[in-house]
Amino acid sequence: MNCLGNLLWMVFGGLFSSLGWLLTGCLWCITIVGIPVGVQCFKFAGLSLCPFGKEVRYGGGTVSLLVNIIWLIVSGIPMAAGFAFWGCLLCVTVIGIPFGLQMFKLAKLALMPFGAVVE
Repeated sequence: MNCLGNLLWMVFGGLFSSLGWLLTGCLWCITIVGIPVGVQCFKFAGLSLCPFGKEVRYGGGTVSLLVNIIWLIVSGIPMAAGFAFWGCLLCVTVIGIPFGLQMFKLAKLALMPFGAVVE
């Protein structure tokens, strides 16, 4: 199921989303200050390419918590709200429920990506 779900996800937008996150990560990594944000963009690129069969686990320490608070204020809440909206919209139909659940996984990562690990 994971392979089929990932294939359908890629065909219906996951590939373009992943390429967009990859490009954004490369642009952030141009500056030294933007490298931590670029690394998080690469994390989003990996998860948005093949989300089925992966889990988001939180870890990290005090520094991750402080940076996550800044991230939450600047861009985390709007991103998570967008992913949650699409997740709810996809869960309206029976066929869209697995894809909606993956959107909720992306929303979870969008809230606090620093210190999170995608396994």
